[in-house]
Amino acid sequence: MDPHAYSDDDVAALYDVLNPWAPCDDFYLSHVMAAEAVLDVGCGTGTMLHRARAEGHPGRLCGIDPDLPSLRRARTRRDVEWAEGRAVDIARRPEWQGEFDLVIMAGNAFQVFVGDEELRDSLAAVRTALRPGGRFVFGTRNPAARAWERWTPENAAEVVDHHGRELRVEHRVESVVDGVVTLTETTAARDGEPLRVDRGVLRFTAAEEIDRFLAGAGFQVAERYGDRRRGPLTGASGEIVTVAHAVRAA
Repeated sequence: MDPHAYSDDDVAALYDVLNPWAPCDDFYLSHVMAAEAVLDVGCGTGTMLHRARAEGHPGRLCGIDPDLPSLRRARTRRDVEWAEGRAVDIARRPEWQGEFDLVIMAGNAFQVFVGDEELRDSLAAVRTALRPGGRFVFGTRNPAARAWERWTPENAAEVVDHHGRELRVEHRVESVVDGVVTLTETTAARDGEPLRVDRGVLRFTAAEEIDRFLAGAGFQVAERYGDRRRGPLTGASGEIVTVAHAVRAA
């Protein structure tokens, strides 16, 4: 079978199956519900902003993502603003400059910024969207926990997708170099026949380095956690969850 037979729209729908709402997602939701105007960077299929509106958020909600199939799913809700683009594209939207009191980046989307220049430019763009004193809330996997060591075929997820198909989703790490992990994700039938193979690159960044990039973009860390339940950050923590305030122009 064609290893690309599983379409981009199928992948977007499968993402929601693999990532159902969990109690820890309430961490981001609590920040969204407390903010008047919110920008979700890397909004994906729009789950967070859909949930916020369903919970009665009365203000401005905007989401931006470069993946069109994900945005097609997000746009099933029309009372949220959706835009195609990457984080750096925020700076090219004059209607968003200084308009938000909260920017979130959930789902470890922070890790797609692989190079230093891309990370600096992305954080600077996020800063332009925030009002003075606005908050930037995001999470990323803690490199000390070495999550990539568990991304093996033996730890594959077996799920039933939105069409009722029984699938197996597995990962294989190709390389780990200076905190940058290159991996493949294979979506297959339960008998192992591949339907699709995708390749990705993720950066694992330690808290000290994150803080350096944030300071350079005009942010100051206000809160730091080791998970979305607000537990302390330790070497065993799976995540680095940060609440940063905009203290000056980028």
